[in-house]
Amino acid sequence: MAQKLDPEALAERRTRILDAARWCFLNFGFSRTSLEDIAQRAVISRTLLYRTFKDKEDIFVQCVDDWILSRVQPAKQAAQQGGTVRQRLRRVCHCLILDSWSEMVAAPMASEFQDVYERLRPNVACHHREGVLECIVQVLNDMDLAQVFMLALDGLFADRPPLDVLTARINILVDCFTKDEA
Repeated sequence: MAQKLDPEALAERRTRILDAARWCFLNFGFSRTSLEDIAQRAVISRTLLYRTFKDKEDIFVQCVDDWILSRVQPAKQAAQQGGTVRQRLRRVCHCLILDSWSEMVAAPMASEFQDVYERLRPNVACHHREGVLECIVQVLNDMDLAQVFMLALDGLFADRPPLDVLTARINILVDCFTKDEA
């Protein structure tokens, strides 16, 4: 008879699987990642993988949901922390963008990763954008300005820049939107 795991051990297993899956999807792509790849990277059996998730699509969706949506709450906290508007906006961008970009930019299949996510989970991708917008509005205190900031932010990714270039671009953008503080 299989031993029943406590909730903490189950959560740890789930996290290990999702981390392994994210690495596989970013490096091999969705279509080329197998459940065996994920199980090997997570150092578990495929049987345990199936006890935790129903299929590869379920793993992918939960992987991205967990990874992307987990950034919204820290960004909301960064928006509420003290400091100038410029400092707060930079912290929000760091939480929401630069932390994940540092992992994605080095991955060969990152663009497919985002495309598959938006196709499989358009409502969650939309929810994430709403969370990002909410954080930016909280800092800039102006919905129209925040929407323009987000549109400008979207354009910074067009050529998949290295992390240092994206960081510099975001700093320039933040400076332009907070120029009255200079």
